[in-house]
Amino acid sequence: MMSWWEALVLGAVEGVTEYLPVSSTAHLILAQRALGIPASEEANAFAICVQLGAIAAVLGVFFPRVRSMARGIIGRDPDGRALAINVIVGFLPAGVLGLLFNKTIERVLFGLYPVVAAWFVGGVFILALHRSGRDRRPGRALAALTVRDAVIIGLAQSLAMWPGTSRSLATLVAGLLVGLSIEAALEYSFLLGLVTLGSATGYKLFKSGGVMLHAYGPVSLAVGFVAATVSAVLAVRWMLAWLRGHGLQVFGVYRVLLALVVAALLATGTLRP
Repeated sequence: MMSWWEALVLGAVEGVTEYLPVSSTAHLILAQRALGIPASEEANAFAICVQLGAIAAVLGVFFPRVRSMARGIIGRDPDGRALAINVIVGFLPAGVLGLLFNKTIERVLFGLYPVVAAWFVGGVFILALHRSGRDRRPGRALAALTVRDAVIIGLAQSLAMWPGTSRSLATLVAGLLVGLSIEAALEYSFLLGLVTLGSATGYKLFKSGGVMLHAYGPVSLAVGFVAATVSAVLAVRWMLAWLRGHGLQVFGVYRVLLALVVAALLATGTLRP
């Protein structure tokens, strides 16, 4: 069983890190190991399914945009329809690759050594991007996003199947590289996450939901969901405000330092992989 406070901690970790470019899955793996929760089917399932809280948070924060897309799908909002198409197009690469390689990814990459490598490389990349000034330049609005742009961002999102890379980082950086403003790239990343995270969570619930429920119980799952929702709302609002006046540098520094600290803990045997 998982205690309610362990579920609270893991839910809060998920909510805070899901939309920041630091990798929520990697942080959950680290938190699980720190709490003494070993790698298992139910632990991996919890790390994915607790994303439902983060999904609920974005649905609330961006409800007008989500409503516009819903209206567009039924033919009542042309701008919403165009955005919905671009979100679906952006989802397809990761959706297809996830179905093909999900088991291999969990077997090979759900460990702290691969996570540390991804944290470090991603952190160095962020710092290089910040130094170039690409994260602070003006760019196109979300309405100017093209299908070609969506394909490029979707392919970049596929890199985030490696825990530690960060789906948010991959999509945000790709959005900047195709010419979106940081605000537009961030909003598209959030909206794309609704479909991507929703699909991954639905698949994991179908495959391992019963095992997870039996191992942890409904109370722990409910506590994790609520904690993830509340913390994700706060994190999303903070990030939207922060990136308007600052670049991504703080996340690059954080990733590099965290990678070095966790690598040292692993090397000394203080932390188990």
